[in-house]
This record gives sequence, C-alpha cells and structure tokens, in this order.
Amino acid sequence: MLVCAAGPLMASQMSKIERGRYLVEEVAKCGECHTPKGPDGQLDRSRWLKGAVLDFQPIEPVPGWHKTSPDLTRQGRLWMKWGEKALLNYLMTGLTPSGKPADPPMPAYKLRADDAEAILEYLKSLK
Repeated sequence: MLVCAAGPLMASQMSKIERGRYLVEEVAKCGECHTPKGPDGQLDRSRWLKGAVLDFQPIEPVPGWHKTSPDLTRQGRLWMKWGEKALLNYLMTGLTPSGKPADPPMPAYKLRADDAEAILEYLKSLK
C-alpha cells in the first residue's frame, strides 16, 4: 500500500499516482531540471523535485531565460502562488495563470486532462 502525508491511498488513487510518477520521471524527465544534483553529478533523491539551479545555459542570451527551476512539490511557492487549478490548466494548455507560456527553458506541455491530473496527484503525494 502506498502512503502519503494524507494517509493510505485507494487503489484508483494509487494507479493515478503511479501513472503520474511514470510521466514525471520516465517521460518528461522533470527531475533533470527540478532536482538538485549531488557532488557526484547524480540527482539528489532526498531533494526530489524541490527546485534547482540549472547546470546549463544558452550560448547566446535568450529573453526570459531562468537560471533556476521551481520546487514542484506541494510545499513549494509555485503551488501557493498558482494553486492546483492553475497548475492543472498549465499542464493541459501550456499557459501560465497570466495566459502566457512559461519562460525558457521550460517547454510548453499540452497534456490530456487525465495525464495532467495524474501528474498533479503524483506531485501532491511527494513530501
């Protein structure tokens, strides 16, 4: 049984969380930018998706380029600033609450509702 901060999870929730985990970790590879790396260059799983200083940058200046990635966990400022509904909308439309795409290097995702919901369930399950 999978347990999160809220307690035991129902089977349907668990499958949604596992789908979200697969999309975040295996497909989109969100950890590559949103997780700090340790001295060995490996992703620091103890700070999984907690935001990081990016270890790459463009050769030429790119307007709006961010040198850091935000904390994607529920404790991060992004959740407090945007809220769950705006995060879900972002994943489905690629647009921020202000109606603009996220600044580079973040790609614009346009996911199906069920995939976006699964990703949010997975992110909510993280501590």
